[in-house]
Amino acid sequence: MHNILITSAGQRVSLVRAFQKELRAFDEKAKVYTIDMNPILAPACHVSDGYRKIVRVTDKEYVIQLLEICKEWNIGMIIPTIDTELMVLAANKLIFEENGIIPIISSEKFVRICRDKRIINDFFNQQGISTSRIMNKENPTFPLFIKPYDGSRSKDTFMIKSAEELQPYHYSNQKLIFMEYIDPEEHDEYTVDAYYNQKGFLCCVVPRKRIFVRSGEINKGVTRKNKIIPLFKEKLSFIEGAIGCLTIQVFLNKKTQNVVGIEINPRFGGGYPLSYLAGANYPQWLIKEYFLNENINYFEDWEDNLLMLRYDDEILVKNYVD
Repeated sequence: MHNILITSAGQRVSLVRAFQKELRAFDEKAKVYTIDMNPILAPACHVSDGYRKIVRVTDKEYVIQLLEICKEWNIGMIIPTIDTELMVLAANKLIFEENGIIPIISSEKFVRICRDKRIINDFFNQQGISTSRIMNKENPTFPLFIKPYDGSRSKDTFMIKSAEELQPYHYSNQKLIFMEYIDPEEHDEYTVDAYYNQKGFLCCVVPRKRIFVRSGEINKGVTRKNKIIPLFKEKLSFIEGAIGCLTIQVFLNKKTQNVVGIEINPRFGGGYPLSYLAGANYPQWLIKEYFLNENINYFEDWEDNLLMLRYDDEILVKNYVD
């Protein structure tokens, strides 16, 4: 079974096309399928080799439906794309593996660490990487940044300059944490696409500078070979339970070059296509590791200073009726 399923496909057209290209170079008959809650309105579903509608990931029928779809399409590998799927897939990984299906998902323990921004701070610190300080809500200093400890895509985030800007909601919502503000005038923000092999060893590090972000996802960015790479090779060369693509958010101080760890999303990020086009071929490596049982060696020969400028394009669907 060499077919691949990309979940919550949404707008990830570039990711679907990358997997199609790499998979067909290995097996020209293999297919890349997609699922989504509303596939008819998901552009990536219309460029895939077929799609299905599925219930929300929090629905009790989600795993059952997903397994049925995988069996129907002879899926050999599942690629998750959104944060809310990660714990569900990690907790049910064995069910799929028993049916010959490989979910590219890190261990349940590591996913749990990544999904809580309070715990991920401890993880970074234990590896010797600086983090932004979490404040006591009753005694904050300003400016500060507020975000949910389990949030994503910049939802429910607030930049607070003074006490007057704090609202009752900021205190009543137990998911919101107050954090030390990282000044963008003094730091550059990076998303790092890191590849970890089946044994949890680091095989590639691609820092992408976030020049412009839209809805929490990079819209303009550039690859940079800088201090982040040797730091990750030293501090994060092995992560127990980590596999596949990890999307790691950091800030790099422009003067001191100190790296501040922010969060880790153990999945492909929306901006990964820049790393792929720069030469960091994670889809191919996943195919080689999990379908061909090949080892992946450390790789650093990707293109430096490659600028990506995204724009809106169209997918047309004929005879649509809502």
